[in-house]
Amino acid sequence: MPPVLIYTKPLCPYCSRAMSLLSKKGVKYEEIEAAWDPDKKKEMLAKSKGKSTYPQIFIGEIHVGGCDDLMALDGKGELDKLLAA
Repeated sequence: MPPVLIYTKPLCPYCSRAMSLLSKKGVKYEEIEAAWDPDKKKEMLAKSKGKSTYPQIFIGEIHVGGCDDLMALDGKGELDKLLAA
């Protein structure tokens, strides 16, 4: 399974929803709280090509996007394929 990285901000319901889905699937992920850390936020913006909403999710080198993008991938059955790669 490729590494999963999720940039979050505290008390973000979308972040919680995305992490809940990943946890239900048994996915271990690295969470980086970036909202109040300028260096981490800059890192997130660079990796996501300017996307500033939370969360920003990466599976391996693939930028999935945010919570809605993750849910859409799961709904189409494509999330499991990405996680299995």
